[in-house]
Amino acid sequence: MQIRRVVITGLGVLTSIGTGVEKFWSALKAGTNGIARVTHFDVSEYRSTLAGEVKEFDPFEWIERKTAKRMGRFAQFGHAAAGMALEDAGLDAHPFDPTRIGVIVGSGIGGCDSIQELYDDLFNKGPRNVNPFSVSKIVVNMAACGISIRYGLKGPLSAPSVACSTGSNAIGDAFRIVQRGEADIMLAGSSEASISPMAYGGFCGSRSMSTSDSPETASRPFDLNRDGFIMGEGAGIVVLEDRDHAIERGAGIYAELIGYGNTSDAYHLTAPDPEGDGMARVMEAALRDAGVDPAGVGYINAHGTSTPLNDRCESMAISRVFGSHAANLKISSTKSMIGHLLAAAGSVECVATVMSVYTGDIHPTINYRDNDPDCPHDYVIDGTEKADPEIAISNSFGFGGGNACLAIRKHQE
Repeated sequence: MQIRRVVITGLGVLTSIGTGVEKFWSALKAGTNGIARVTHFDVSEYRSTLAGEVKEFDPFEWIERKTAKRMGRFAQFGHAAAGMALEDAGLDAHPFDPTRIGVIVGSGIGGCDSIQELYDDLFNKGPRNVNPFSVSKIVVNMAACGISIRYGLKGPLSAPSVACSTGSNAIGDAFRIVQRGEADIMLAGSSEASISPMAYGGFCGSRSMSTSDSPETASRPFDLNRDGFIMGEGAGIVVLEDRDHAIERGAGIYAELIGYGNTSDAYHLTAPDPEGDGMARVMEAALRDAGVDPAGVGYINAHGTSTPLNDRCESMAISRVFGSHAANLKISSTKSMIGHLLAAAGSVECVATVMSVYTGDIHPTINYRDNDPDCPHDYVIDGTEKADPEIAISNSFGFGGGNACLAIRKHQE
């Protein structure tokens, strides 16, 4: 079987620092902080109070009003990001075979806000007053299915849910489909809208989120004084395309996806393997799949959650995989600016990694003040650096021990 080359031809993104790839990337390079006090609901009695909320989002700009009202917020995010990606790839004005385009868009918590609405209706108004579209607003596959329906995409369809590695898993699974020739184009990524009382309260209960009351410094990956992650929301969608197909239709190409790794810690429901074993193996798997020596990598977009354990374990894993070359790597965490988007983190960070390869710029990790001896690498902290990496990887690690890694290369003729 011939393995086809897979390129990235479209990007769509929504975050607390910008909607659309241009605004998002400009904000990242500027080190813009997207963390603020939660406004979606009253957090005065919650252990944590900060989040990276998507601001001024109008779903009706992207979705027909009647349809949008039947969707959960996470699905609305997914629709908007998919529309941006399709437009960016030039597919909104290009004829295509709908049976050769598929969708893999996952979520972690899905319509958690809609679950809360359903609960309130059921117990306050009674079962006869439950919204008939409650189920379609809740289930995780509704973003993927809705995108498929909206654009008439009849190829492969899936909606993975692998906690915080979901977005990278979705992109990696779609990568395999295009490689094998089962589709010419795949829309892939993830969306999450978990800043609601139920989900936010649950993470507060797990004591994994920061208790800082300083929005300007609370998300501080790899810093000695980090004390937990900041929850974010949003979506990231990429258009993956067979390279020959993209060239034939004259598409612009951002970069080439060359490798995908997927491993499990098989260790704990919430904590990573303390030696970073699964994290190391997933990076090794992605590089092996790409046929790339570790010394060929110039940049890592780290999972970098700002939790004490994750950042230490990821740093250990990087040291194990890259050895002496680790000193030459540039590393940054997108989460320092937008928080942790849970299932949407991997796909949004893939967009950031693609833009680093495409432009040569490495965005900073903001809020880094004090060195942690357990995190000894070159984290880009003093503004954007021009490093022009030929190859970069994007790491994603999730609750339950799921790990995913994507290897991305500057497009070559």
